[in-house]
Amino acid sequence: MVISTLILVFHGVLFVLQIPVSLGSWEEWWTYDGISGPNYWGLLNPEWRLCNIGHRQSPVDIDPSKLLFDPHLRPLQVGKKRINGMITNTGHGIAFKANSTAKAEAVYISSGPLSYDYRVDEVHVHFGSSENFGSEHTVAGQSFPAEVQILGFNSDLYKNISEAVTKSQGIVGMALLIQVGEETNFQLRLLISQLNQVLYKGQQAVLKSLSVQELLPDTHFYTTYEGSLTMPGCHETVTWLVMNKPLYITRQQLYALRQLMQGEKENPKAPLVNNFRPTQAMHRRLLRTNIDFNRRKNLQCPTMYKNMFYQAQIQKCPFCGPSFRQHHFDFFFSLRKKELT
Repeated sequence: MVISTLILVFHGVLFVLQIPVSLGSWEEWWTYDGISGPNYWGLLNPEWRLCNIGHRQSPVDIDPSKLLFDPHLRPLQVGKKRINGMITNTGHGIAFKANSTAKAEAVYISSGPLSYDYRVDEVHVHFGSSENFGSEHTVAGQSFPAEVQILGFNSDLYKNISEAVTKSQGIVGMALLIQVGEETNFQLRLLISQLNQVLYKGQQAVLKSLSVQELLPDTHFYTTYEGSLTMPGCHETVTWLVMNKPLYITRQQLYALRQLMQGEKENPKAPLVNNFRPTQAMHRRLLRTNIDFNRRKNLQCPTMYKNMFYQAQIQKCPFCGPSFRQHHFDFFFSLRKKELT
């Protein structure tokens, strides 16, 4: 047993905490609010210091005025196989863990901005206590009620996600923002159908035949950037792909998510809601996209076509501003709970 002493300042008040920490128990000491919340993750454990000092942290705000069209971004490739695994109430959120045995079916994510194949390993769900917030990534400063994150590890270079999470190009994260609607994606409905079996921390349920490909929204457009895990230790090894259309969830399904509890059945604690990290500073990172805003001939919009990389800094056109980009960025429409075509 080790006694860890934490000295924290919270709203001008000095707190000195002596925490008995056994090996492997750090997961018990971080939350999404208060003195163990995101602002203090980097102080709770020295191995999590990137949470406070990193310059490639996630999530981020997707600002359409900062998007840079990259003509070299290829369409994503996601395997068609269905996978089995366990869905768990972790006390921090709902997580699906794919079976990783030698005989287990595997789904791989490749192409796009990726140079390797990434094996899907986990699916996480983030959600709020209100429809006004809940997602980790935001669009033009606007939050969504929830977000599904699909995490895969670089199976070409590393044996598993535990090894890959601290290594260069180790992880891919796909962010699927969720909006309220009358109907929902069948695969999302499959995930949520097990919630009554995982109401309390530590409870698990078997989940079979999950199709990652069918979970994705019907679009080949995305925005990508280099970032981190959105939970401790915030390792800056993640290539993020934020899909350009939302999934839809019903209010009844959101209500079911909000019935989950942070604690075990004997001590439920608070509802498991608002499990999202605030957006982080970009620190001059690029937001690259395969959405081509240059829809009219000879418009000098920001692009990575040869000889035009810096022209956004010296020449502007009336079609290159936020209003033009808004017309081509589907999430603006989903914020109004509909899509325009």
